[in-house]
Amino acid sequence: METPDLARMREDYARAGLDETDAGDDPLALFGRWLDDALTARLYEPNAMALATATHDGRPSVRIVLLKGIDERGLTFFTGYESRKGFELAENPRAAATMLWHPLQRQVRIEGAVSLLDEAESDAYFASRPRGSQIGAVASPQSQPIASRAVLDERVAEAERTFEGRDVERPQVWGGYRVSIESIEFWQGRLGRLHDRIRFTEVPGGWVRERLAP
Repeated sequence: METPDLARMREDYARAGLDETDAGDDPLALFGRWLDDALTARLYEPNAMALATATHDGRPSVRIVLLKGIDERGLTFFTGYESRKGFELAENPRAAATMLWHPLQRQVRIEGAVSLLDEAESDAYFASRPRGSQIGAVASPQSQPIASRAVLDERVAEAERTFEGRDVERPQVWGGYRVSIESIEFWQGRLGRLHDRIRFTEVPGGWVRERLAP
């Protein structure tokens, strides 16, 4: 296999800029506009985000999850409490998330403390999921080693038999998390790698906005 010349791979970013007037004073409003732009552009899974967690001694891990809500309280996503990220959040309840909308030459970075959603919120979201996804949440021991795909398929079949003819119950080891927005950075690609970076940091009563060097 021919090895690509990674050092020479680059793209220039010249689509748009982001100044303080465009950013405004409300990062949630700006996030909403950028998400609307991603939806209008029909990007694939525009709510996908890389979520980084770490163990109590700082060993990091990262994966893609789907953003399922955002408001003044923070970002919400759903997963198994006994997954790797679930265990890490239990011992170190902080996370960082990045959303990349590459065709728009934009990314958003968020950092904050993490808390569990209450059971009513997790129940409501679980009830809205397709039945196949519900069965999968029951059947899969997320992040745990399994002997084969056949073992997983049998667990799925067992779950389907258990809930045949009735609603699937949310497993107690599955539910939602909220990442509070302690800081949120908006990144817009620019020519010559002189990107625009506007960061909002939460302070009592509002936000501090500042420009970061690229």
